[in-house]
Order: sequence, then C-alpha cells, then structure tokens
Amino acid sequence: MTVSAAWPVRRALTSEHGTALPAFVDHHVHLHLIDASTLAARGIAAVVDLGGDPVALARRARGLPRVSYAGAFLTAPGGYPQGRSWAPDATVRLVTDPSRHPGVTDGARTAVDAQADAGASVIKVALHADAGPVVSDDVLSAVVAAAADRGLPVVAHAQGAGQVERAIEAGVAALAHAPFDAPLSRRTLSRAIDAGQVWISTLDIHRGAAREQAITNLRAFAAHGGRVLYGTDLGNGSLPVGLNRRELLALHHADVRGDALVAALTDAWPNVEPTTAVCTFVPGPAPTDPDDLPTWLSRGTVVATEELTRVD
Repeated sequence: MTVSAAWPVRRALTSEHGTALPAFVDHHVHLHLIDASTLAARGIAAVVDLGGDPVALARRARGLPRVSYAGAFLTAPGGYPQGRSWAPDATVRLVTDPSRHPGVTDGARTAVDAQADAGASVIKVALHADAGPVVSDDVLSAVVAAAADRGLPVVAHAQGAGQVERAIEAGVAALAHAPFDAPLSRRTLSRAIDAGQVWISTLDIHRGAAREQAITNLRAFAAHGGRVLYGTDLGNGSLPVGLNRRELLALHHADVRGDALVAALTDAWPNVEPTTAVCTFVPGPAPTDPDDLPTWLSRGTVVATEELTRVD
C-alpha cells in the first residue's frame, strides 16, 4: 500500500534502510504515572499530558519526548478524579464559580490562568458524571471562554448521561476519550463534527462492551469526517510504554486506516506546528497489505531527521 506521508530512507549511523514518517504523538498520557525515558526509543516523539501537576510539568527538562500539557484537572468539589490514589492534590483544581475575573477563589478564570501561566497548551475539564459531581453549565462555559481568552482549547473527559452533549454545547474542542458508555445519536455526531471537535482514541483501555461501543462511536465519527487523534491514556493500567500496537489495531478496526491512521499519529494538536527536528523511522518498506500497517507502524522509533538520507 502507499502511505502518502512516508519516504524511503537510509540511516547514516547504521546504514539500515527503512521508511521515514513524521514524528508520532501520543495525545493522552499522564507522565507522573510512567517512566517516560523509553518513549522515544519505542516510537513516541511527543506527548500531551492530560492531567498532572502544572508546576512539575513546567519544570520538566527539555528533550524527548516533547511535552505539551493541560496541567491540573478542573473539576467540581468531590468530582473526578479528586481523592484517587493516582491523582495527587496538585493534579486537581476545584472550580465552583463561573467568574471570568482574575483572582476569584475557585473561579473559572483563576483556574484557567493558573494552568496557562504554568505553560499549558490545553485546558482539561472533568465531566465524569458517573464518578461524582461535575461542574455546572455556567462554570463549563466560563472555563471554555477563559481558555479562549488565553488562546487555548479545552479537552474534556466526558462520561455519563448527557456529558458528551454538554461538552459540544459548551464549545469543548476535544474529547479525551472516544465516547464509550453509550451509543451516540446521529445528531450528536453531526454536531461534534460540525463544531470541529477532535476525539482522542484511547480504545485499548477498554474491554468488552465498552471497547466495542468506543470503536462503534469512533467509526461513525471518523466515517463522517471527524478528526481522530491517536492517544492511549498511558499511565492508566498496564499499557505498553511507547507505540501501542493494540491501540493501532483498534483504530484500524474502527476504520481509521492507511493515511488516516498515520494522520492520527502525526497530528500536532494542540500545537500548530509539528515536531520537525526528529521523525519516525520504521525498518523496511511500508507493507503492501493495509491490514499489516498497524503492526508495521508499531515498530517505529524516533531518530534525528538529519540522520536520515532519502533514497529513491
């Protein structure tokens, strides 16, 4: 098969021949729960941390993987993920007041400013109604507006009856997980797509009915032009650190295939410009059978772009 973004190359250091692709991104990780030091060797050049300590994230040493982050989860008192063993206090920020004025205690603008001032590229809000209270419509709208004032998109963990619809109505730019707890109506899918919402896959965290529902919803979203991003929720359970073959296969099963699968891996979101100093090297040519592409992609590693010489 032909992969539009791929080109044949030779590695200068090893003389190995293979294929170069743009740098791969995992759009949903939690760095405080993993050892990120092996990500580049296992194919991930950049990550988006969607829930962590904003101060610790701001202090991370530069290098690979390149890190974009949301900072703390914005949530209601007693809401997800407050009180979880994996979510220290610094990873959670309570928001109760829809005020868009700076400095208001527990205000929407205050919470957004704290993440943005720490270098956040996106704002994360928890809408997990199955796990506890969620922010009100007024607070949610105020968070989206305050984030827009800082030039930042909002991503939501939307779970529970009506939460995906609330996210769409409020102008949330991305869902942290492909919806998995219920089928979505054609109208809801159309509204999400028309709004330009993006969905991060995270299919491999599920098993059984939830997995099949997530795949079904994502398939419908992608089939009608929805923008899909590769993301694993790395740190959640026993997921492989690096490219996740199971996630790639699940995306393929959801009919995110070929160039669309590569696009999901290489999308720069939430950044505007992709990483160009490094790229992905996969040994050998792209497979001729499209069904073999996920496994082949999972063998990628990150190399300096200057190390590769194009061969035609």
